[in-house]
Amino acid sequence: MCREEARELASLKPQLDEAGFRLYAVVHELLGVEEFKPYYDGGEVFFDQERRFYGPHERWASLTSMFRSSVWKNIFRARGKGVEGNMKGEGRLLGGVFVIGPASSGILFEYQEKEFGDHANLTDIIAAVDQFKSKTAPKNTKL
Repeated sequence: MCREEARELASLKPQLDEAGFRLYAVVHELLGVEEFKPYYDGGEVFFDQERRFYGPHERWASLTSMFRSSVWKNIFRARGKGVEGNMKGEGRLLGGVFVIGPASSGILFEYQEKEFGDHANLTDIIAAVDQFKSKTAPKNTKL
């Protein structure tokens, strides 16, 4: 998860807390995590040393993908928001965002990063949480 997306997701924390959802980040390396935390003041950060959370088939951005104009637009967008990368470590492993419901409700929303710097839509995340809440809310019955 990049720093810009981490900041955006952390901005949802009040709404997620109200809905009973917790915010977690899962990283694949420890390098840069301390510098990452100020952008992600919304929740806990976990280190997945074995990268199991990244799935049975890890998705990697190719080196040539850095030449795409869309990737450079993402970089300039983040810099325009005051978010700088550290250019340390392995940044080509593509990540994603999951909204996971309690118990056996499973994955309520999934977004897999397609290229460096693209993000899940925050409105879609909140919509998934709201949809889950409306399905599980007790029904008002009149006597």
